[in-house]
Amino acid sequence: MAEQWTNYRVEDHVAVLTLQRPQALNALSREVLSEIGAHLAMLNLQEVRALVIRGEGRVFCAGADIAQMQHMTAVEAESMARLGQRVFQAIEQLPIPVIALIHGGAFGGGLELALACDFRIAASGAVVGLPEVTLGVNPSFGGTYRLPRAIGFSRALSMMLLGERIPVEKALEYGLVTEVVAPDELETRGMELARKLAGQSSAAMAAIKRSAHHGFGQDAGRAQAYEAAQFGLCFASGDAREGMAAFKEKREARFHKD
Repeated sequence: MAEQWTNYRVEDHVAVLTLQRPQALNALSREVLSEIGAHLAMLNLQEVRALVIRGEGRVFCAGADIAQMQHMTAVEAESMARLGQRVFQAIEQLPIPVIALIHGGAFGGGLELALACDFRIAASGAVVGLPEVTLGVNPSFGGTYRLPRAIGFSRALSMMLLGERIPVEKALEYGLVTEVVAPDELETRGMELARKLAGQSSAAMAAIKRSAHHGFGQDAGRAQAYEAAQFGLCFASGDAREGMAAFKEKREARFHKD
């Protein structure tokens, strides 16, 4: 596909998706969201075992494109919200781990994008928040659903109602980001983690993600029944046999034979 607002590359079984609209602080227009969605749809899961999402320029992502949204009708606004929700849900439902690298700032749709990822590594000095209330709207790309699940209902509601922007050091205390590193270490740390994840069992990681998402909010019986079914699928993949053989032979497991 022709890339206009993003860049996509694969190295060492790690896909790197870069938002490259720095002149607009990587704002998420309909076109940018559609381009991200197209990359996800074409992701080759035989080749790619982890995904890193990053932003070019001064910030990770400043949010949805206000210039584009300013004159939308109610119908157009809902349509854009549903587009963002579909794309971010597709990220969340990928069977591979996804890492967001946050620098500078992640606001509104930018933080909602990061919330759809499994890991959020942030550079010190960055700031995050869902300040949509200050624009007279609500978070609409899944933020009202995911933020309470990440940091707790009361804290998330407070952040959203106040439009609060917080430093990533506080976000780390909240559990909103996974870790905070020096700005010049962000890319290195992100790729280091992605390569480590890419070496794990794809079947096991997919089963963990499916079980965690399916079980959240379910009663214990249903959640554990689904978990057991996923456990069985791991054995069907062959990864369980390799992992257990490696354990018994006191060697590193070779889950992927290139």
